[in-house]
Amino acid sequence: MSRVGKVPIELPDGVEVKLNGSTLTVKGSKGELEDTFDSSISIAVEKGSVTVTRGNDEKQSRALHGLTRALIANMVIGVSEGYEKILQLIGVGYSAEKKGKNIIFSLGFSHQILFEAPEGIEFEILKPDQVEKAQFRAIQSRIFIRGISKQLVGQVTANIRALKPPEPYKGKGIRIQGEYVRKKAGKQVATTAA
Repeated sequence: MSRVGKVPIELPDGVEVKLNGSTLTVKGSKGELEDTFDSSISIAVEKGSVTVTRGNDEKQSRALHGLTRALIANMVIGVSEGYEKILQLIGVGYSAEKKGKNIIFSLGFSHQILFEAPEGIEFEILKPDQVEKAQFRAIQSRIFIRGISKQLVGQVTANIRALKPPEPYKGKGIRIQGEYVRKKAGKQVATTAA
């Protein structure tokens, strides 16, 4: 048995799970998620929990067992608590502004970049005060990405980071909060003895 797959998923109060064939719908206070899973994996919805079992011990079934359980657990957490990722915008002159649901970035290019919010994602931008800026190496803004789908929140975070990844000399760019950027030494100027 899969060590991940055999653990039952406890449902918090207010979370409702419906199974229709191999399609699972999870509804909670934050919203509703639906996903279709492989038919070789059996999903059982009991009072207060969801269990996942596999019909055979083939390699594919063993791989899907733990994956299916993890995806369902992510759906349950998403509709009850939601997911959040924080990006930091570092660099003098870099800025992010909300325009409706979307974000407009100024990242040192000749043009501004409009990043459109996909369905189910909301953004919040916090600009630091001067004291915080001095403490945290010129963080221009913090961008909060929130949603109920873990996959979507992670993908949107990666797409925004890809607009201007942190460069290795000064660390300027967009980075995920807590991300370590390995820095390179700049070019050394040789001094000649007179």
